Amino acid sequence: MKQDNDTLGAAQPLGTGPGTILIVEDESNILEALTFILSRAGWDVRGHGKGDSALGEVARLGPDLLVLDVMLPGMSGFDILRSLRAAPETKDLPVVMLTAKGQSQDRDQARALGADAFLTKPFSNDELLQVITELTPSIAARRAVAGQG
Repeated sequence: MKQDNDTLGAAQPLGTGPGTILIVEDESNILEALTFILSRAGWDVRGHGKGDSALGEVARLGPDLLVLDVMLPGMSGFDILRSLRAAPETKDLPVVMLTAKGQSQDRDQARALGADAFLTKPFSNDELLQVITELTPSIAARRAVAGQG
């Protein structure tokens, strides 16, 4: 697995398995754990650690699903989500928000901005996989509209 200050990437090429997930998370231990869990489930997982360059990484990779931390250096997950929902090419991108806080206002704000799901750290492997599985139909529908599936 390649690792630097901004990006972690799995070795397999894009487009293999059930789809590509981009994880934007600045805590390397959480990013590594998420990458491990989702890779074992067959996903092509890419990681990114900075909020201020996350939108560029989404544009570059074109992931099928985004796992987005609320608190990031440079730009908050809420601001990233707001920008994604305002852009035609990412308005329907499934987004799972992560937070360590677990406060109801974070969950409410994430939903208001268009998050598809919300997980509070710490969460179980099963909980993560259940949320991703529940979003798989929207991934398939998005691919069909884009002519990829």
